[in-house]
Amino acid sequence: MTTPIDASVIAEHNAPREADLAADYEALGERLSRRGVDIAAITDAVAAFFVAVPSWGTGTGGTRFARFPGPGEPRGIFEKLDDCAVINAFGRATPGVSLHIPWDKADPAELKAHSQALGLHFDAMNSNTFQDHPDDPRQPLSYKFGSLSHADAAVRAQAVAHNLETIEIGTAIGSKAITVWIGDGANFAGQSDLSRSFERYLGSMKEIVAALPEDWRIFSEHKMYEPAFYSTVVSDWGTSYMVAQELGAKAFCLVDLGHHAPNVNIEQIVARLVRARKLGGFHFNDSRYGDDDLDAGSIDPFRLFLIFNELVGAGEALERLHPAHMIDQSHNVTDPIESLIRSASEIRRAFAQALLVDRAALEAHQEASDAMMASETLKAAFRTDVEPILAEARRRAGGAIDPIAAYRASGYRRKVAETRPAVAGSGGGIV
Repeated sequence: MTTPIDASVIAEHNAPREADLAADYEALGERLSRRGVDIAAITDAVAAFFVAVPSWGTGTGGTRFARFPGPGEPRGIFEKLDDCAVINAFGRATPGVSLHIPWDKADPAELKAHSQALGLHFDAMNSNTFQDHPDDPRQPLSYKFGSLSHADAAVRAQAVAHNLETIEIGTAIGSKAITVWIGDGANFAGQSDLSRSFERYLGSMKEIVAALPEDWRIFSEHKMYEPAFYSTVVSDWGTSYMVAQELGAKAFCLVDLGHHAPNVNIEQIVARLVRARKLGGFHFNDSRYGDDDLDAGSIDPFRLFLIFNELVGAGEALERLHPAHMIDQSHNVTDPIESLIRSASEIRRAFAQALLVDRAALEAHQEASDAMMASETLKAAFRTDVEPILAEARRRAGGAIDPIAAYRASGYRRKVAETRPAVAGSGGGIV
């Protein structure tokens, strides 16, 4: 395995920090022991928890108003993979990469060889029928008024064919799932028939499901609004659940944390989907108003913890579902590598804190209708500083004790900026 970061860079960074980490880890272990918690078991669980990074997240994101590219932006999928390897080298939490087709289209053999050389593998594939692709002769028709739910059967057939191509590429590189998110919907009342558009979407999805390899899954991703603002074909978790039910055993629901109305109880949605055996996975990010795609845990870390509280509390029911975990963020003002390193760490933090919840005590307080003590039981876990566990898990795997500081000390961004041409800003859009 070769990566753009030499192991000696991380070793040199860790050396002056190892004694302090050992002391902090031991002190935390003693405190947890008094609560009947084995820190070694928690550390092992955290070290075995991974989250995939999005290939497109390695470039600077943007809004409808502007995109301000940063230095050393990746020019294509192979440089994106290099950046993904750097993220994993420092954080040791992200060996999986999720591709977006056609953005990341390349020879599958080359993709597989490059990823393996970097110690990476491919997670769920993502199809793109929310944009037009004029450079692709196989997609001459526009998705302006929809894709899988379009009134024109020819457009629907094109969108289905694109998803089948995405599955074909994924199969060649070792992926086992496809996430389907569409921007289909309407911006005006009466623009489209709400029932017929949904039926057309289901018909298209059934064609895609019929082509899935035996060991593949398909994730239906819902979103409340944008780019369709009046109505969205797959707008909420209930619709997504209806889709997954109708499509059968290979179909599951994917929950993007930003795809709900503000203040929606996402952890309750998670609990319902676990019970229904239809939770397929997550796109982790954070938000203040809508689909802001901010760094995971940067706005509402308690909500992230509550989601993991439901996941950990589900026990064997969740293990049978083996949900996919992926970050889906847009980095407008930060170095994307730093944001993805931090987000992966914050997701692991929420997982570690959820593992600390005293389940027996929580259930007893709930059964006794003791609202205060039930809340305090959760808060006791959330208030625990688990950073020594996260850092020790990274260190044991060859990662950095302080990954962002180590990344900055490595000079990686400066080095790639010298070889990757600067990119001009644009009027808007996403990477």
